[in-house]
Amino acid sequence: MAKSVKGNAPPKPEQKFEYLDHTADVQLHAWGADLKEAFEQVAMAMFGYMTTDYDSIDMTQSLEIEASGTDMKSLLFQFLDEWLFAFCADAFFFPRVIEITEFDRDSFHIKSVGWGEPFDLKKHPQGTEVKAITYSNMQIHDADGHHEVFVIIDI
Repeated sequence: MAKSVKGNAPPKPEQKFEYLDHTADVQLHAWGADLKEAFEQVAMAMFGYMTTDYDSIDMTQSLEIEASGTDMKSLLFQFLDEWLFAFCADAFFFPRVIEITEFDRDSFHIKSVGWGEPFDLKKHPQGTEVKAITYSNMQIHDADGHHEVFVIIDI
């Protein structure tokens, strides 16, 4: 359940993602200084696709999410799926910023926190509904100076 933010939410990070056309779906492409940032950015890309004005989301509440996988791709899938589930199940909580607080690459486990507010059609312009995360053509590139992910979402 989302709770009121104690203290200050982090600043809004620079946008490091884009949307690529894909037959009947959308491919999210995100990058960062490291793989952790690329994962954060792809989660924000998913939510950014669900509104036409991401800047209208205020950071008045926070929500913590954990995800585990058996490898890096399943970790990415579960991370995004947990955030999508939180949106559907937790009063439409819509994060403006998502920060990974623990990223265990050996045991494939993530703890994260999102800052945002419940989605409200009176305040937030609706984008396109994301129905599901897919493994289709999922890519994770993690090398020195090259950290990016590609994820196709079902819309």
